[in-house]
Amino acid sequence: MCLAVPSKIISIENTMAIVDVYGARRNVSLLLIPEDVNVGDYVLVHAGFAIQKIQEDIAQETLRLIKTVFEE
Repeated sequence: MCLAVPSKIISIENTMAIVDVYGARRNVSLLLIPEDVNVGDYVLVHAGFAIQKIQEDIAQETLRLIKTVFEE
C-alpha cells in the first residue's frame, strides 16, 4: 500500500520545497507537480515528491484521520 501524506509548504527554492507535516520538516521535489504552488499551500507528498496540490480543509481532515489510525 502506498500513502501520500498532506504536507504544508514552508518554503520554496527552485524545484525543491520544505514541507511540514505533524511538526516534522522535510525536503521534497516539486518536479512532478503539474500545478503552480506557493508557500502556505498543501500538497500530497509521496516518496519525496509533491504530486498534487490539495485544499487546506481536505488536508486538515486527512491529517486528522491519519493521526487517529496511528493512535489506535
